[in-house]
Parts: sequence; structure tokens; C-alpha cells
Amino acid sequence: MATAPALPPLREVIARYGLNASKALGQNFLLDEQLLARIAAIPGDLAGQRVFEVGPGPGGLTRAALRAGAHVTAVERDARCIPALEELSAAFPGQLEIVEGDAMKVDARTLAGDGAHILANLPYNVGTQLLIGWLSAQWQPWWASLTLMFQQEVAERIVAPVGTSHYGRLAVLAQWRAHPRLAMKVHRSAFTPPPKVMSAVVHIVPGEEPGGVALPVLERITAAAFGQRRKMLRQSLKSVPGALDALSTLGIDPQRRAETVSVDEFVAIARLLSHA
Repeated sequence: MATAPALPPLREVIARYGLNASKALGQNFLLDEQLLARIAAIPGDLAGQRVFEVGPGPGGLTRAALRAGAHVTAVERDARCIPALEELSAAFPGQLEIVEGDAMKVDARTLAGDGAHILANLPYNVGTQLLIGWLSAQWQPWWASLTLMFQQEVAERIVAPVGTSHYGRLAVLAQWRAHPRLAMKVHRSAFTPPPKVMSAVVHIVPGEEPGGVALPVLERITAAAFGQRRKMLRQSLKSVPGALDALSTLGIDPQRRAETVSVDEFVAIARLLSHA
């Protein structure tokens, strides 16, 4: 791979284009290029790989992925950032496609292509919604992996094991047919401006989808169970037709609470109800 071009410091880019982080857009910029390179390395060797990035801002994570040899499609809704990204595109000819638009509205699969790695320091105000969309897609999904920055509390909810305080609907959705892990914690002081909370990077790769399970059924069961998580299953699931019979068939004690029910057990309940 050719030697990466010399680039100005990110702080200089931000000052030159007046890119003060927008609170309305949930922007918090990472400027430590060693840290950014570590994040870009989480999916593995990106040389020749396609990357879909959401909210690149001044292009810190973008330049790390480009230096790793990736072909990046970056979606940015903040028009102020486009000139800075165009500078990167000129520095890495043929490697960066810039799309000015809202990541909630674009067709990521069409833009990035099947097998792309999604890499993003997600705006906190839309991060969970984007993740749920990617996890709820047809399986096997079009993306090869997700490497995403969240508030640490959200990251812990994604990877939470059964029986812990963070375990809930998001953990089941992320874990029933994918493998999430907490790849890195990032201190609030690493951002400009520093957010009020700590952050963490989650890495998710697709797994095999359990047979005979309809996602809408699983979502309905977990919504009922965790919507009243302090109640026993016999109370929280009584609104779901057939759920209590499924508990009996599977030998799951109806006096248990949702946080004690494993992902595999929720999947088993959903499988019975999917064929009811």
C-alpha cells in the first residue's frame, strides 16, 4: 500500500472551517489520532475493504480508515463538514465517497454495498435507533461488522449478560443472532467538547439465525417481559397470547422475572409462538 499522505492536525482543520461541535446534531469530535487508529483497527484489516461511516464530522475516524486502506462511504448531514471531507477525498484519490444527507434516511446498503463494515462515532441522539435498524434487517445482514461508539451505559446494555442490571430488550436483540463485545472504553476527556458521560466502542459480527423464530414475535415477548421487568413472567406475559402456555411447555418457572430469562430461553418462547 502506498505511503499515506501527510495531513494537517484535526484541530487545525476544525479551526480553519469553523467546525464547532453542534449540540443539536449530537456532535462530539475525537481528535486523538492514535486512539482513532485503534478504533479503525477493531474490525480487522481494512485494506481494500468497504466501510460505511455515519457522521464523520471533520473526518478523524475517516482518515484512520483511509490510512488503513479502506474505501469509505461517509454520510454527513452537517454541510459545514463537507469541505473538510473533500480535502480528505483529494488526499486519498478514489477511496472516499462523501454523501451529504441524513443517515436515518439514506439507503446504506445501496451506498456502501454488501459486505461493508459499518464504522461510526455515532451521534448519541440517533445511535440506538440506527443500531436497532441494522440489527432488525433481513438476516444474514448486508453488513460484515458494526464498530460503533455509544455512551458507555448503552454499550453495556448491548453486551449485558443475563441476570445483570443492564440486561434487557437491547441485549436480546443484539445477542440472539449476533455476537457483540465491548471492544474499548473511551474517557470523556478524549472528546471535543467532552460529553457529560463516558463512552465505549462496541463491535458486533453476525451469527447464525435460530430457525423457526419470527423477529416480530421475539420483539413482542421482550417488550412485554421487560416493560414490566419487576413483575413475574406470569403477570408481564399474560397479555401475549400463548406465552404462558409456552412457559409451561418449556419448563420455565412463571414466577421468574425477565432479567433472569436467557436469550436462548426468549428465543425458545418465540419459536413456539411463531408456530402457534
